[in-house]
Amino acid sequence: MTATVQESSRTGRMSTEERKVLAGTLVGTSIEWYDFFIYAQAAGLVLAPLFLAPLAEANATLAQVLAFATIGISFLFRPLGAVVAGWLGDKLGRKKMLVFTLILMGLSTSLIGFLPTYAAIGIAAPILLILLRILQGFSAGGEWGGAALMSVEHAPKGKRGFFGAFPQIGVPVGMILATFTLWIITSSMSPEAFMEWGWRIPFMLSIVLIVVGYMIRRAVEESPVFKELQERKQESSAPLKELFRSNTKNVVLTAVIFIANNAAGYLLIAYFATYAVTALGMDRPTVLLATTFASFGWLVFTLWGGRLSDRLGRIRTFQIGYAFLALWAIPMWFLIDTGNIVWYFVALFLMTFGLGLSYGPQAALYAEMFPAKVRYSGVSIGYALGAILGGAFAPMIAAALLGETGQSWTIGLYIAIAAVISLIGVSLVKETKDVDLSV
Repeated sequence: MTATVQESSRTGRMSTEERKVLAGTLVGTSIEWYDFFIYAQAAGLVLAPLFLAPLAEANATLAQVLAFATIGISFLFRPLGAVVAGWLGDKLGRKKMLVFTLILMGLSTSLIGFLPTYAAIGIAAPILLILLRILQGFSAGGEWGGAALMSVEHAPKGKRGFFGAFPQIGVPVGMILATFTLWIITSSMSPEAFMEWGWRIPFMLSIVLIVVGYMIRRAVEESPVFKELQERKQESSAPLKELFRSNTKNVVLTAVIFIANNAAGYLLIAYFATYAVTALGMDRPTVLLATTFASFGWLVFTLWGGRLSDRLGRIRTFQIGYAFLALWAIPMWFLIDTGNIVWYFVALFLMTFGLGLSYGPQAALYAEMFPAKVRYSGVSIGYALGAILGGAFAPMIAAALLGETGQSWTIGLYIAIAAVISLIGVSLVKETKDVDLSV
């Protein structure tokens, strides 16, 4: 246990070092997820008609399914990004890789805002779009694991769940920033102007995030907190053979546990607003604002879920979250289908209760499931695999289900089944909250 953790445990107050840990993990994940969510929102609103124009004219549903499929492509390259970033970090230095990955994410996002559409350059437009999307996934590969473990391992006794929730809330914070940015833009121009050029603005704003990210990473060598994050990058090159020799079951379980949360989360991120606007004819700016406010529920319940897991245990908190998500997944669609913005908000806000309780304890649970020598590899690979199986293609599956059945509640059935699978997975794990992380 570090001196700062000992001091915090003794005084009951958060130390300066711990505040740096929480701020550093939160800022990094928020910037990363802003970039991801801007793309996810655009995939639902504009990418099909602009980058898949001939298909959109011939078969709008199929074009939308393929637009959502581009969201999942980046997830396939996340594990590769983690491995390469770890290897280059050993060769070139940790700080250089931390700066490089964040800048690569920002550049790939901002360049999407400058891409010519299909009308200008034909088939090259979707090809370039997919290449930039791959770069997004590659650059995000090693970010979450290091942030999650740093927050959990700096936590005082009895607060690992709460500390581990801070990198988690970077997801709803990033979503709030992305959705609110889109709301401002769509509210200040006509739908025609937004389709013509306005959609590019949130992507271009990532240039600002590159500057912010660079300033954050410049502090790396001056701060012992960030130096530890650099050292964690070295662990991403830990021998996979050793990990799978004794921890294969836990790698599989971490992936299964994450499936439902990631799938439901990406519907909140990328699908609900698109469905409300295109299928129900609701006003786009109003829908985006309601989605933004609903996302605050995700933030609050995620923090509460982490704190609750310190009292009830990680497994019980997850079980409550997934049980609620399974029960609410179908009824919420009947509220959304009213086309009333108030019921739309209520449906999404209530869903964030289940999302928060099954996301807040995740960093702590995953860290506690693996021994120290393979912890970074186990956490990162399990997280990446769960993201591929869960959220990578969730919006695409939702669009396909709606196109095939014409019934929105079938999307709820898909999420309910995923929630049951993840509920079973987490129930197979023995409670971890009192394990010794130094082992």
